Amino acid sequence: MIDAAHRRRMILHRHIIRPLPGIALCAAITASAFLAERAERHLFGRAWLEALVLAILLGVGLRAFWTPGERWRHGVETSAKLLLEIAVVLLGASVSAATVLAAGPALLAGIAAIVAGAIAASFTIGRTLGLPRRMALLVACGNSICGNSAIAAVAPVIDADGDDVAAAIAFTAVLGVIVVLGLPLLGFALGMTGLGYGALAGLTVYAVPQVIAAAAPMGARAVQIGTLVKLVRVLMLGPVCIALSLAKGRGRTGATPPLHKLVPWFIVGFLALVAARSAGVVPHAALAPIAAAATMLTVISMAALGLSTDLKAVAQAGGRVTLAVCLSLVVLIALSLALLRLVGLH
Repeated sequence: MIDAAHRRRMILHRHIIRPLPGIALCAAITASAFLAERAERHLFGRAWLEALVLAILLGVGLRAFWTPGERWRHGVETSAKLLLEIAVVLLGASVSAATVLAAGPALLAGIAAIVAGAIAASFTIGRTLGLPRRMALLVACGNSICGNSAIAAVAPVIDADGDDVAAAIAFTAVLGVIVVLGLPLLGFALGMTGLGYGALAGLTVYAVPQVIAAAAPMGARAVQIGTLVKLVRVLMLGPVCIALSLAKGRGRTGATPPLHKLVPWFIVGFLALVAARSAGVVPHAALAPIAAAATMLTVISMAALGLSTDLKAVAQAGGRVTLAVCLSLVVLIALSLALLRLVGLH
């Protein structure tokens, strides 16, 4: 029999020592990504590509010339999965019930309806264009909820592989930059108010920093409502992941499995942290460090996904994914404009 001391050493080696080289490699890529982002800000006054996207690109670039061997594999897998799941939990601290309720019942219900409708439409578009089911779901959730973060959160729920995740994030990230630059032109062309345009930015732009950048040309009020709407949209991540878990569980067994098996632990953690933030349990001073930790872990996991990506597989899906993301964005903008007109924000 294996004695207790030996068992502890085995656990220590398996879960801590063995993953260290791969985690260190992903951390090194992450550091390079943040340095590149800082260089962008210094040279151009803003970061056109955020560290999260740069980490994927650097990881993919390294993988194109070198495939990590056994020494690195465990840490890369840990970074891509466990560290990502922890990051999703920490995202819950960015949302509180008070923030959500401040939007008002009509807009809240409308945001939920837009997310649900956009996911359905985007998934249908993806499948019609011949995308695999998991890739179509990744594109649909990324487009409809919060871009890279949604793709990263949904990926472990639907068991998506690294190639699909990296491809979805890469194309969504590129389009996200285009939306930040082009959406203000649409707002001015339509003669939208700051309030209406801010809500449009919150409903359509992928990441919170991108919402702020897109809303800024229309003033402070646009930034405030845009950020609020965006945070409500982010909150939809939990229910969507739970719904996908339910669908996956029923598909495999023909019946609903026990709750603890169909709801991923990190989604429970995400919702628990939302509740803790709403109850005032999370100190205000801790919010910034938690957000920074979530960002750092997400970027590390994206570096790992880049290292796990086969460029040939991504290239094969390129044209269809790009078209699916573009068409999905057009549908999202159209639905969002219809909602804003319905609730009187335009």
